[in-house]
Amino acid sequence: MDKKQGATIDHPQLHVVLHEPEIPQNTGSVGRTCVAVGAKLWLVRPLGFRIDDRHLKRAGLDYWQHLDWQAVDSWPQLLDHLPQERMWFFSKFATKSYTDVEIQSEDVLVFGSESQGLPSRWRDEQPDRFVKIPIRPTARSLNLSNAVAVAAFEAQRQREQRYGKNESISAVAEITAHDSADLDLG
Repeated sequence: MDKKQGATIDHPQLHVVLHEPEIPQNTGSVGRTCVAVGAKLWLVRPLGFRIDDRHLKRAGLDYWQHLDWQAVDSWPQLLDHLPQERMWFFSKFATKSYTDVEIQSEDVLVFGSESQGLPSRWRDEQPDRFVKIPIRPTARSLNLSNAVAVAAFEAQRQREQRYGKNESISAVAEITAHDSADLDLG
């Protein structure tokens, strides 16, 4: 398991989980979104790329030094860190819209791989925790990084509506960069 990399956020406003992501550019873009909304990014292995992949770095640009992220070796290992009852699973097969749920502070937004999505058995186990981003039937799906951005900024919108714009923005913990012996994206 990789320990916290890049920056640390004392209390992330949100957790974003990419379950077995395959495309480094998408993960890099998701990292930028996480920095923008004060979310911690979790990567669940296996990954379709090396964490030091130049495409990951390029997509994340210079945001990686500000990103709070962690990679774990398996789904059960992730569950040791995050509360499953606060997870929202995003799937095109869900029946409930993501705008119909109230996303709370420190909730977990879970997204599947670009080619496989999330395991279907999870939907059978927790159908009430599955949500979708409504799209026209002619579109098969959204790009992973776009889907994360839609969901993360909806969470941000809900926080601002609930607590006010200034409160929500100031609630994002101050980010402090630190060195990592395990990773050099510089």
